[in-house]
Amino acid sequence: MKLNPELKSFWKTRADTRVLKGGRASSKTWDTAGMAVFFAANYKLKFLCMRQFQNKIQESVYSILCIQIERMGYAQEFEILKTSIVHKGTGSSFHFYGIHRNITEIKGFEGADIGWIEEAEGLTKEQWSVIEPTLRKEGAQAWIIYNPKFVNDYVELNFKHDPDNGVIVEHINYDRNPFLSNTMKRKIDRLKASDHDEYEHIYKGIPLTDDDRVIIKLSWIEAAIDAHIKLDIEPTGASRIGYDVADSGADLNATIETLGFLTVEADQWKGGEDELQESCARVYNQASKNDALVTYDSIGVGAGSGSNFKATNKVKFGEGIHAQKQYIKYQGFNAGGAVKNPDAFYGDPTDKIKNKGHFSNSKAQEWWSIADMFRETYNAVTKGKEYDVSKIISISSECKHLGQLKRELSTPRRDFDTAGKVKVESKKDLAARDVPSPNLADAFIMAYMNEFQKATSSSVYLPSRKRSR
Repeated sequence: MKLNPELKSFWKTRADTRVLKGGRASSKTWDTAGMAVFFAANYKLKFLCMRQFQNKIQESVYSILCIQIERMGYAQEFEILKTSIVHKGTGSSFHFYGIHRNITEIKGFEGADIGWIEEAEGLTKEQWSVIEPTLRKEGAQAWIIYNPKFVNDYVELNFKHDPDNGVIVEHINYDRNPFLSNTMKRKIDRLKASDHDEYEHIYKGIPLTDDDRVIIKLSWIEAAIDAHIKLDIEPTGASRIGYDVADSGADLNATIETLGFLTVEADQWKGGEDELQESCARVYNQASKNDALVTYDSIGVGAGSGSNFKATNKVKFGEGIHAQKQYIKYQGFNAGGAVKNPDAFYGDPTDKIKNKGHFSNSKAQEWWSIADMFRETYNAVTKGKEYDVSKIISISSECKHLGQLKRELSTPRRDFDTAGKVKVESKKDLAARDVPSPNLADAFIMAYMNEFQKATSSSVYLPSRKRSR
């Protein structure tokens, strides 16, 4: 059997879920098809073969299976039907489905021994929650094959190498494919020389950090980690807390605390609508420590937060000599409200795009403002460009929940309302992509929105020295 020896241990290791990923020309699909044909010819198995979209059978792994059956000398043993493939001796069968349009049929599929998901980079949590229980037969396996696309894709985040729990992950690239033609090697070398980043993504299987559809790019956020150290500037200014209130049983409350342009703390906790008073008390105590301004989500469940802060202030304000330290400032933020400075021009005044003509609502305006701050930080840190210190963001590398915060900030995409104005992807649309509510990110925006709007000196700095770490 002419299969890639580099994958021998991958196929021989016992596992419930096999994840085979990597760049193009690595033999992933061909080797998987070869193993499937071999198993089908020697054991009675039922294969459920899936990919995200499949308008016709030829778009599936059907064609590759047919080629492998011929190459491996099994042509007389298999019956190639229009919509399935069956081994005459063992009774093994291959069945083909497009996940996106046929998830209900997949849910009802009985007796699958192997669930093979090809081009699985687009797999969602919702789809996997249907497919995994379908593979309920004793000894059933999932084969997940894909070329990595984005670092935030579900498959990249949720399928980790864990043999103890029956999950094995193998990353293979073209340089481990002994059957690669010289012609293909030359093509790869040309791309490597002309566009190294594209080469690494396509042929080395390195997922992209930046999705052009998102509002805030991950590379911008990465540049902002300890940006104050990288740029050798001190974070000065007022303390602020952004407070996102949980709006469902599965949702979490979240806060982000800043000192000037520096994120110093992130927190999240469970607390339902009936526990709003306790959650507000938690935020109040946090704000009291550093005399922080609290900005909270004033719509929905969060509407009652202001009343809680007001009542607590009333009590605390009358408690002796230390009352003033316990008195906090707070303000509500209506994400669906009107934009600030509606007649001011956004971006380059020569473009003549006013705020009211560009942004759908206040939330969009604030997200784009913070995105501009991240972009300015990125240009200062990575390119040495001049920058306005009032428009810099730095996030402490010691901040809790840092990984989650980065993911949440770099996930929401640009969207448009019926008038063509930009808006932030809704929580409903995020949920459709199996993305949970970005509570930390929303808290982050509320913490920084006043920093961006504040009146500060317009001093411009040119980074010239770096602080050693």
